[in-house]
Amino acid sequence: MSRLFRYSAPVTLESGALLPEVEIAYDTFGELNAQRDNVIWVCHALTANSDVADWWPHTVEEGKFLDPGKYFIVCANFLGSHYGTTSPLSINPATGKKWYYDFPQITVRDMVMCHQLLAKHLGIERVKLLIGSSIGGFQCMEWAIMEPHFMQHLALIATTPCSEPWAAAFNESQRMAIRLDKTWGEESDDAGLDGMAVARSIALISYRGGAAYNATQQETEPCEASFVRRAHSYQQYQGEKLRRRFNAMSYYRLSEAVDSHNIARGRGGIAEALGRIAARTLVVAISSDILFPPEAHIPLREHIADVEYHLIESEFGHDGFLVEHEKLNTIIQNFINA
Repeated sequence: MSRLFRYSAPVTLESGALLPEVEIAYDTFGELNAQRDNVIWVCHALTANSDVADWWPHTVEEGKFLDPGKYFIVCANFLGSHYGTTSPLSINPATGKKWYYDFPQITVRDMVMCHQLLAKHLGIERVKLLIGSSIGGFQCMEWAIMEPHFMQHLALIATTPCSEPWAAAFNESQRMAIRLDKTWGEESDDAGLDGMAVARSIALISYRGGAAYNATQQETEPCEASFVRRAHSYQQYQGEKLRRRFNAMSYYRLSEAVDSHNIARGRGGIAEALGRIAARTLVVAISSDILFPPEAHIPLREHIADVEYHLIESEFGHDGFLVEHEKLNTIIQNFINA
């Protein structure tokens, strides 16, 4: 069920910028039990939304780890995303006009702060499981450090304690593509969309990697001189697909938020920050993930006190957390029920 929560008081961001108010779109599945101990909170990835069943295949189903007959599942659209939460397309109450390019830079900690406001509004003081992949994992890590006893279990999937230069380089190339769009800078909802389509095609390379492309985009009838390839149409399709459903200004700000991610900031280093996590923690890496490779998960394994680690063998790269839902389901259910 989709809902909207409006927090009418000013919200101060980590940068010091002020949002006069915040709206948070969120979805729930299932029912909260009498003991209020069956909550699973999902933090979504970059261009997803609060409807988990929409973007995470075969997870919000009977018998799966997000079983709505067993759990009360909450997912909030994070700050900056235009799927209902305050974003560049929202109205700035101070001006009566859309924020557009004036929307301030945000961090993952700002996103978590908004999640905390929603949790308080819903009367949720503790969850059975907090789970997220990619930037969803960034949010979960921050939350587990900021509020260690909010979650009983924590699941961090295909994610890292900080954004490494490799990931930041992909994001800057994407922003360069957006800035080169001749409509970028116009005060219009459609500004920068062609550039964002190119940006998405760049992102897909990092999400999938060579093994996945070579496995799924081979020609059915290879020839010696093939100037039109399946991989070409795939890149164009993925760019256009995002162009039709997302906003370039949101995409730009969110990519900056990804680059700003560093749990060590102001906390004395990664080891000290991760040492604050009190929840029983599951860490899952994808064998072929070139964006957040398995070795990037080593600090999580070394510095979280109560941790269980799994490596999923997959040729689908970072997107393996979406594709390998059956393997993930088995790992997570065993973790929760142990």
